[in-house]
Amino acid sequence: MKVLVVGATGLLGAEICSLLSQNGHQVRGVARPTADATKVERLRSLGVELVRADLKDPKTLAMACRGEDAVLTTASITFSRQPGDSIETVDRDGQKHLIDAAKQEHVGRFVYISFSGHIDEPSPLRDAKRNVEKHLKESGMEYTILRPSYFMEIWLSPALGFDHANAKATIYGPGEKKLSWIAVGDVARFAVAALENPAASRNRVIEVGGPQALSPLDVVKTFERRTGRRFELQHVPTATLAAQRDAAQDSLQKSFPALCLCVANGDEIDMQQTLKEFPVKLTSVDEYAQRVTAGAR
Repeated sequence: MKVLVVGATGLLGAEICSLLSQNGHQVRGVARPTADATKVERLRSLGVELVRADLKDPKTLAMACRGEDAVLTTASITFSRQPGDSIETVDRDGQKHLIDAAKQEHVGRFVYISFSGHIDEPSPLRDAKRNVEKHLKESGMEYTILRPSYFMEIWLSPALGFDHANAKATIYGPGEKKLSWIAVGDVARFAVAALENPAASRNRVIEVGGPQALSPLDVVKTFERRTGRRFELQHVPTATLAAQRDAAQDSLQKSFPALCLCVANGDEIDMQQTLKEFPVKLTSVDEYAQRVTAGAR
């Protein structure tokens, strides 16, 4: 199968490219001119054909889609914002332009990586994701929409206040509601499985999470057991997060506190039926903690 991966240089996109290449697919990856050279070279070493295109430039997208059997997109500005990027121009309009280009070029399948349906606090990012989902459903192409919960590698990392190396954690809200934290590699495996099993994934919205829902406070306890250290916690009240969202002028700055509010609200996903259809071996929070804290004791 010939697959175009948009967002190929990102954390999730690169993992998907690697799995697709291992499974014998012909992979074409979209890289912007500003893409990190090291990441580009890693993709080339996997046999990925790189094409220059930008979701903000619709005329580049039809060429990228030409001749492909499927398009899979993970692209978002949330962790790779470049000058001129916004949620509106990339996450919303850019993804819609990509869907239109794929349809124009008669691409057979389209897989869109969105986020969990429980991530539903009002924000520009939520609105963009749901807008793109609607546009894809109405496109007439065969589609799969994957809705993963919160990524461990991002939300349980120092970048978002979970500093396991220094035994410190920022907790959004009370920290008592459970979430189905999921590993990036597992989302990649679901994406590839959806492509390779069209009978089970055709024209479906699939919620995906990890093997066990844990509250942020439970996650802290898991890391404390692994490291033997007591964590220092800093709670951010939900009222503070709501005020930050409402006061922000920039769409990304509005969206981040909304995502944190959804962490406080919880996000439990029952994976029993999904795992029967797509038998992905899921990574637990404990396994993730073991990996990232190896040698910490």
